[in-house]
Amino acid sequence: MALSSIAAACRRNIITRSFLLFIIAFSCLQLSASAETVKTTPTGQNGVITLNTANFDKLVGDGNVWLVEFYAPWCGHCVRFAPTYEQVATELHTKQKQPGAKRKVNVGKVDGAAERALASRFSVQGFPVFFLIDGWTVYEFNGNRSQEGLIQFALTDYENTDPVPFLFGPFGPVGQIRSFMMRSGTWAVGIYGNLTDKGYSPLVSMAFICVGMLTVGFVLIVLLGFLLLPKAKID
Repeated sequence: MALSSIAAACRRNIITRSFLLFIIAFSCLQLSASAETVKTTPTGQNGVITLNTANFDKLVGDGNVWLVEFYAPWCGHCVRFAPTYEQVATELHTKQKQPGAKRKVNVGKVDGAAERALASRFSVQGFPVFFLIDGWTVYEFNGNRSQEGLIQFALTDYENTDPVPFLFGPFGPVGQIRSFMMRSGTWAVGIYGNLTDKGYSPLVSMAFICVGMLTVGFVLIVLLGFLLLPKAKID
């Protein structure tokens, strides 16, 4: 009777615990990438630093503050503001070298149209948009888009702005899940294209992808459930 009660309790807790571990795993994966690298920011660079999915967490996790622009090549506002943003980068990077500099801010940019997984982590809805990243704390710039406005925001005015809630921010679980879903969608589209190029019909290709994703998801949930399975006490 006691064993059957334990088994019933296990079944009720497996899904909940697996889902929680699923969320935590993506957050830990992101944080571990940041923890493994310290002081990896390119040195001697005065211009805007290009960030992408491959180097974003490695560079932004260097312990410095980052001002990051999400832009799109087809965005007219982004193209016109690009020279001004270069001046912002030059001034902020130059300030780092001044004796007694209290706040060092690196300046980067992300092609949000190409790096959709990164853009989804930050809930980017339009271009250009600017974020100040200080560790796990993220501030969105909502002021006048100018050289002086961005510099003041990065150095002092950010203190008057409420940070993005961590839960829904780019380093929190919701942001990580959004990024994972975007990468999964990109992966699925790539697999679909490869299958159709090899002569498979669209229906068969879609069925193959759906079955594969369901199988992987089911196996992961079962494995996580067994890992979290409570052990019966032996009297």
